Amino acid sequence: MESGIGITKPHGGKLVNRITKKDPEQLFSVSVDADLANDIENIADGIFSPLEGFLIKEDFENVIRKGRLSNDLPWTIPIVFDVGETSAKKMKDAKDVALGINGIKFTILHVEDIYTFDKNATAKGVYGTTDPKHPGVAKIMQMNEFLVGGKIDYIKRPEETQIRRYRKSPLETRSAFEKAGWKTIVAFQTRNVPHVAHEMLQKASLNTHDGLFINPLIGKKKSGDYKDEVIVASYEALIKHYYPQNRCYLATLHTEMRYAGPKEAIHHAIMRKNFGCTHIIIGRDHAGVGNYYDPFAAQKIFDDYSDIGIEPIFYPAFFFCKKCLSFASEKNCPHGPEFQEQLSGTKLRTMILEKQNPSEYMIRPEVSKVLMSWDNPFVD
Repeated sequence: MESGIGITKPHGGKLVNRITKKDPEQLFSVSVDADLANDIENIADGIFSPLEGFLIKEDFENVIRKGRLSNDLPWTIPIVFDVGETSAKKMKDAKDVALGINGIKFTILHVEDIYTFDKNATAKGVYGTTDPKHPGVAKIMQMNEFLVGGKIDYIKRPEETQIRRYRKSPLETRSAFEKAGWKTIVAFQTRNVPHVAHEMLQKASLNTHDGLFINPLIGKKKSGDYKDEVIVASYEALIKHYYPQNRCYLATLHTEMRYAGPKEAIHHAIMRKNFGCTHIIIGRDHAGVGNYYDPFAAQKIFDDYSDIGIEPIFYPAFFFCKKCLSFASEKNCPHGPEFQEQLSGTKLRTMILEKQNPSEYMIRPEVSKVLMSWDNPFVD
């Protein structure tokens, strides 16, 4: 623990701040996409502490092989900037390069390292597979051949939009937790709308901890996932009607889903540690996709990261037992499947698209109303 703003020390011991007022206009510039721009902002705000920029070769290779930076600090997802050969040559000569989006130069990258990488080894190291059907592997295979490492200076944030209204920096969340007097804060990562089983997980954690940090992931997702705006509106409705207002804090995390299963569970934990959380709920098949990971792999991996500095909380799956007349789990309910009202994601999606109201044991009516207000609440 540390005094001052925040409850738990940032990853690496210091909250990174790469915000500056430097002028990038005279520099050679390279364009980046919206996903990378989000992660550059995450570096600048310290969400990715201790990273101060894109990984240099030594750190990158260590992350792929060992799931740690070269100084042995836990880190499992490579944060990198890929470019083609022509840009790589220009950046090597320029040293300081402006990064831009939509014609606006918003960051200066101080080039320290330019290197090639093995795409198959990278995919295997992060995702545990080289199957091109895996969305994360597919993205790696489409990357340019060179990676550019170096610290960044962040100059200009994007214009505020409706979807960014809940975006918070670690300084803001730590200040809010301190003001609330919370000593133990449980993070909940999600890329879905809240169903009642999620609510039960969250409220179970509130029985033994001071505050709940609901932190939906906003960014690129695969087809069939819920749209960002739908997730946020659903949680607004749930919190308004079913949560004590002084025990819950909603903020959005703007980064893309990698679908890296256990490796991404560690990444999610580190980011929430930087926000100031002391605990994080890690559910069944956390950050998984398809059948690439054992349902409990994302929980088991924490055995290898006892030094991560945030405590994982593992819960069994919740369901409604018609015999017990309450929400339960296999740990406290003896009744068979015939009494269990289970949540089926496929069934729920079909009901929503067909405008059928789901059972109140699956989705709260206020949340259901939000979902029904959309013609199609899913990513195409």
